[in-house]
Amino acid sequence: MLRVAYYAAMGEDGPGKRKRRWLRWVARIALTLVVVLGGYVGYVAIRAGQPVALPAPAGRYQVGRTVLEWTDRTRTDPLAAQPGRPRELSVWLWYPGVPGPGAQPAPYTPGAWAGLHISGPAGLGETSFADVRGHSFADVPLAAGRFPVAVLQPGMGLAAPQYTALAENLASHGYLVAGVTPTYSANLTVLNGQTVTATAAGAVAADTANEHAGQAQADGDRLVAVWAADARFAAEQVATLNSSGRFAGHVNAGTIVYAGHSFGGAAALEACRTDPHCAGAADLDGTQFGTVVHTGLAKPMMLIGSENSCVTGTCQPADPGDQASRDTARTLLAASTGGAWCYEITGTEHFNFSDYGSYYLAAPIRSQIPLGSIDGTEALTIADAYLAAFADHATQGRPEPLLTGSSPYPQVRVQHAAH
Repeated sequence: MLRVAYYAAMGEDGPGKRKRRWLRWVARIALTLVVVLGGYVGYVAIRAGQPVALPAPAGRYQVGRTVLEWTDRTRTDPLAAQPGRPRELSVWLWYPGVPGPGAQPAPYTPGAWAGLHISGPAGLGETSFADVRGHSFADVPLAAGRFPVAVLQPGMGLAAPQYTALAENLASHGYLVAGVTPTYSANLTVLNGQTVTATAAGAVAADTANEHAGQAQADGDRLVAVWAADARFAAEQVATLNSSGRFAGHVNAGTIVYAGHSFGGAAALEACRTDPHCAGAADLDGTQFGTVVHTGLAKPMMLIGSENSCVTGTCQPADPGDQASRDTARTLLAASTGGAWCYEITGTEHFNFSDYGSYYLAAPIRSQIPLGSIDGTEALTIADAYLAAFADHATQGRPEPLLTGSSPYPQVRVQHAAH
């Protein structure tokens, strides 16, 4: 009683009252967090369920799309989990098309390809792939004309449909675009209706800066030869379409452009080195590997890097891995004789060259994916414009003001002019 009287006289709470007040504050804070978190989850669910449109193609053609599967029986697949299998590939073909009445928009990831979406609860924070709107029509007739071939390869782990924006834009400019998913290197591909996942043989050692740098270089040189062979095989198979079916008479198989993002960009350069029909190659933010680094390229090439990327030979290296990439690019450029255009797009990071720039991604997911501060659609629009301009120059030999003049895009920095 004396203690209670003391607390009352001093205007203080007793221990029991202080404890109850503390518990009420904890409860209020917890309730606030639940409300805020619940509100954020609801907001994410609404945003992830809203349709997003990929950048509209800028060329004069509408775009058709078909999905093909081809087997290269001249090669035993060195990446397959089961030895002795021939190399099997899924190839998405975008092309100048003529959608007639009743033509259906091509779904972004049909069937089992929907497995490219982030799985589990985290997937609720990524745009549903059913809500990604491209600009292709499924299996429509081709437009009149004969069109050069462009082979497009993805970055490590990714797949052809995740580069729909680049592919559709090239097709709208009059190219047959073969998007090749590298089986056993992609996190997921689909063959015969079944999903196929990556194997250890299809990857490159992750630590390129320190103790595993030598292994990464060896893995890259080994694997780029496989991917380059995939690209050449796809180009050869597109050429066979010229003899029958709806592609008959529409394929200019003697003129091929190879392009790719990340490791796919390295493969594009190596494929061009070995293909006499190659008109040029474009590498989008990919460290180079393979023989081409030392022999150079005798055809035109374009290297586009993200902000402070070392793939153009111009950067401020942050670590030994960056310095090695810069030295590799400089070796390639010094050995090449076909002319080179090198650019940097400020505000971009590595994944801004894929469709990821157009998806909605909740903040916790986006923080784990290398996307820069630039608007994602704007970054893809810039990459689209430069890739199409380069392809037109390489295949038609005409001057392209976008390549040689001042850029209308303030984010673009010229790193190296063609010689």
